[in-house]
Amino acid sequence: MKQIRVLIVDDSAFMRRVLTEILKKDHRIHVVGTARNGKDCLKKLDVLRPDVVTMDIEMPVMDGLEALKKIMESSPLPVVMVSSLTQEGAESTMKAMSLGAVDFIQKPSGSISLDMEKVDKDVVRKVLIAGEAKVNPPSESSSEKVRVPDDMKEEGHVIAIGTSTGGPRALQEVLTSLPGSVPAPILVVQHMPKGFTKSLASRLNRLSEISVKEAEHREEIHNGVAYIAPGGYHMEVVKHNQRLVIHLNESRPLNGHRPSVNVMFSSIAKLPGISTTAVIMTGMGADGLEGILAMKEQGRAVCTIAEDESTCVVYGMPKAIVKSGLADDVQKLNEISRSIVESLQNKRR
Repeated sequence: MKQIRVLIVDDSAFMRRVLTEILKKDHRIHVVGTARNGKDCLKKLDVLRPDVVTMDIEMPVMDGLEALKKIMESSPLPVVMVSSLTQEGAESTMKAMSLGAVDFIQKPSGSISLDMEKVDKDVVRKVLIAGEAKVNPPSESSSEKVRVPDDMKEEGHVIAIGTSTGGPRALQEVLTSLPGSVPAPILVVQHMPKGFTKSLASRLNRLSEISVKEAEHREEIHNGVAYIAPGGYHMEVVKHNQRLVIHLNESRPLNGHRPSVNVMFSSIAKLPGISTTAVIMTGMGADGLEGILAMKEQGRAVCTIAEDESTCVVYGMPKAIVKSGLADDVQKLNEISRSIVESLQNKRR
């Protein structure tokens, strides 16, 4: 197997050294160099020719967001952001995702984290995934808003979306294309750690006609609202007094994930009288496959939509659905919102 060549960009000499030591422990990774800021990074790209860049966000001279923007404009390659868990850091991370970063690594304790060994497995895993990722630079304009017929008043239907690596940008494309009048609630599981999903929801809410929020325990779900599972919590949907309500819990991760797409889908499969449009987008692994099987067995999934390989950052989760023969529709990212609305219309026929 060809080694993944990595360039580490951070203004802290300590962080550059620590990240180098963590990555050097895996024989599949070769650290080709380091850079102390975004400007230094851009100078070294042509010489070192890395396959992946790890990019700190807050740096002098040129910060990580500016450097990322320039990389995506000139010679796109997979960039993994290295972020502090602060409100500002989380917001900048979500901005980076929309600019084309494939993923991010969370620093455990601030801009200079002396305890990076806590996330060493995460660092290696995300760099390895990035090495296989396909970078699609952001387009200038999002897909057009999909129209919902004026007389379409749907009840008893939910839209359920699962995604992982590359998901924040995919969600932005899909959710901003849905009209505020979409006649179903939207439930979203994006693999993401605690502290970042609130910023993701806030950003998408600002950009979308629908309402987007981080889900809360025991809240009732409503049409035209997207509920994003909080990082670190499984999200289930239950029926309470004939109403659909969100239940959050911190039971153990399922196949390494919390939130888990399978947990959300499996809870929907148990709901009597509810039909579902299930959407699986970019991400590594097969999270969502068992949940869709459960929904199909219970007759809950009206339509299962898988993202087409050509637009996936990582073609793992959708591939599992397609290979299993469970995909009713396979669509490029900019067509998924239209496919969602069509599935609601088809249910009425």
